[in-house]
Amino acid sequence: MASYNRVLLMGNLTRNPEIRYTPSGTAVADLGLAINENFKNKAGEMVEQTCFVDVVVWGRQAETSSEYLHKGSSVFVEGRLQLDQWENQQGEKRSKLRVRADRVQFLGTPGKGTEFSAAPVDSVPPPAPPAEDDDDDVPF
Repeated sequence: MASYNRVLLMGNLTRNPEIRYTPSGTAVADLGLAINENFKNKAGEMVEQTCFVDVVVWGRQAETSSEYLHKGSSVFVEGRLQLDQWENQQGEKRSKLRVRADRVQFLGTPGKGTEFSAAPVDSVPPPAPPAEDDDDDVPF
């Protein structure tokens, strides 16, 4: 039977990206993502539920994420589920399900002090006066 492993998430970072490098020099960034869902419960009250997801980003995209994203940044993540398994210091088997990102798209404004600024009102030239219509020179 065929299988399909694809995840699409949109949410806000719960912490600043944590970047590290493999011995071969490949960048790896860990992101914490919070996805909020609003719905009405059986009593008709609005309820907000938050799902927390760990995301791992590799390569140049990890470096870019670390440089431009920060806690609270809005992002769209496309990737796949990945199961990590290991043994802790006591020899107990542990596992963790997380998303391995294939694409991270930054949403909203850039971070780390970068600001957008509108042009001052004084620097915008006034609109040109409407051209006078000269119906005498009709080309047809």
